Amino acid sequence: MGYYSPKSGDIKYRDLNGDGKIDGADQTFLGNPGIPQIVYGFGISTTYKNFDLSGFFQGQAKVSFMSDAARTAPFIKSPDSYFTGNTQLLKAYADDHWSEDNQNLYALYPRLGPDGAVIENNRQSSSWWLRDGSFLRLKSIEFGYSLPTQWTKALNVKKARIYFNGLNLLTWSPFKLWDPEQGGNAFAYPVQKVFNVGLNVNL
Repeated sequence: MGYYSPKSGDIKYRDLNGDGKIDGADQTFLGNPGIPQIVYGFGISTTYKNFDLSGFFQGQAKVSFMSDAARTAPFIKSPDSYFTGNTQLLKAYADDHWSEDNQNLYALYPRLGPDGAVIENNRQSSSWWLRDGSFLRLKSIEFGYSLPTQWTKALNVKKARIYFNGLNLLTWSPFKLWDPEQGGNAFAYPVQKVFNVGLNVNL
């Protein structure tokens, strides 16, 4: 990173080695690894009369990621004075960033601006950007109803079942800004929710 004197609204770093300057020698280990140390899943299945319900849950724990400022900020100015990075800006950052009008030391995003030095200072991996990547997801669920025998006889079929199923319907996580499985890149293609309604018929 090199030595930089932060301004109001910038992230401040601790001089861990006590040499009187802030640089790469002040880096240290933070949080859990980026690869989950615990990956788990479990399912349920039950029936009641003509109804049936099944589901599968997927989760991970003891995992951290850095919210990548370079992939969630609107502009990054390179040393060659041209702009790179995303042209999008998260609404959460737009609504809660440090500014002259909002001098909140704990704003979600530090001072915004096209100044290359400022952006470079604020985009460093640090405890400010460290996030808990653990989650529990309802990966799949299916609810069905088998038509009574007298109905199937009237329809001249052996068996008929109406069902609804869905994928990735719910996620529980301490991290709320985007899907934690995307890691630090808020604009990665998200996990999709899928809904299906169908009818199984045995003639």
